[in-house]
Amino acid sequence: MKDQLRGCVRINAEGKNLYRFINRIHGGEIYCFGQYCRRNVFYGEIYRRDLPKVEQMARECGVSLTSAEYETLSAKLIRYRKRIGLLLGAILVLIGGMYFSNVVVSIEIEGNTAVSDDVILAALSELGIDKGAYIGDIDFHICENKLRLMVDDISWAGIRHTGNRIVVQITEIVQKPDMVLERIPCNVVASRDAEITYTSVYDGMLMHKVGDYVPQGTMLISGLAEDETGHVTVHHAMGVINGIYEETVTFTAQTTQERYDPTGRSEKRRYLKLFSANVPLFLGRNKYKSYTSEESESSLRLFGKTLPIGIVSSKLTETELSETEYTEEELKEKLMEKIYLYEKNFLSDTSILDRSISEEKKEDSLAYTVTYRLEGDICEQREIYVN
Repeated sequence: MKDQLRGCVRINAEGKNLYRFINRIHGGEIYCFGQYCRRNVFYGEIYRRDLPKVEQMARECGVSLTSAEYETLSAKLIRYRKRIGLLLGAILVLIGGMYFSNVVVSIEIEGNTAVSDDVILAALSELGIDKGAYIGDIDFHICENKLRLMVDDISWAGIRHTGNRIVVQITEIVQKPDMVLERIPCNVVASRDAEITYTSVYDGMLMHKVGDYVPQGTMLISGLAEDETGHVTVHHAMGVINGIYEETVTFTAQTTQERYDPTGRSEKRRYLKLFSANVPLFLGRNKYKSYTSEESESSLRLFGKTLPIGIVSSKLTETELSETEYTEEELKEKLMEKIYLYEKNFLSDTSILDRSISEEKKEDSLAYTVTYRLEGDICEQREIYVN
């Protein structure tokens, strides 16, 4: 290791006064090792610090001297001593490695389902656990207890760190299930005007049969039953009753609609991300009144780890409000799309027996009124209030 720091130089010497030169080296307090003579040539190794002194001896003795330095750590440092950028880069990497190994770089949360990450991160920030915080200043045991008290739905919390990564493990409180009162006394009434097509009673007394026409609100299954002695019992009426009914829905589309369209002008901006802060790398302010923004982020990686430092690129695209006038065919396509979405979202559990569409044109709009003939469930529960 000492030779790596001091540096070793290999020397070759030849000439008429070669032995005088060798005696000068031996008597000059110069440490020369690995020395030997072959065919009137002297070979040896000396430390770099003694090379100027040996060269002076060679000149005084009239000896031809050649030297070559071994590849050592000190030799590399001397070779690159004028390359300030490399030196500064190495120093910055060393400082960066030491810094990021002692501060919080990332926070991972495990085990939470009901409690969101944002709520836990906000509580941790109040406890001093945030990106950029010095790990040595964090008392993990105290923070675990305080986190459990700060967030109501957490029953247990464990906080540990591996290097510069904080791992928060959460166990949530198991909530008591809501008591669903499924046996509340009730009647079943018609939710709409319909013609009954199917009946199946699970509990209660059926009041109408298949083929009957019932207005909305008509009792279909009674929750009150009377026995032979006149004793009345109250039930939670249940059953399935289907009927055929009509439903009318109106869909409207405006002839002229406003929307924001890109103007073709755009601007790119970059930010230096330092933990949770974005430092602008540009001058000036955004001049667009309305715009859309697209962002992408590239983070710095060191020794295979992602650091909270990077570049955020943002592209602003200017937009302006414009009016678009649709043709009649385009309006019809839009209305048919609305009808399709309505049927898919609201009539998926219902059989569509018939559909009729009437069209109404106005100066600024087009409307479709759709009359459906449907078959489906017409039951609606209505509680019985017992004193």
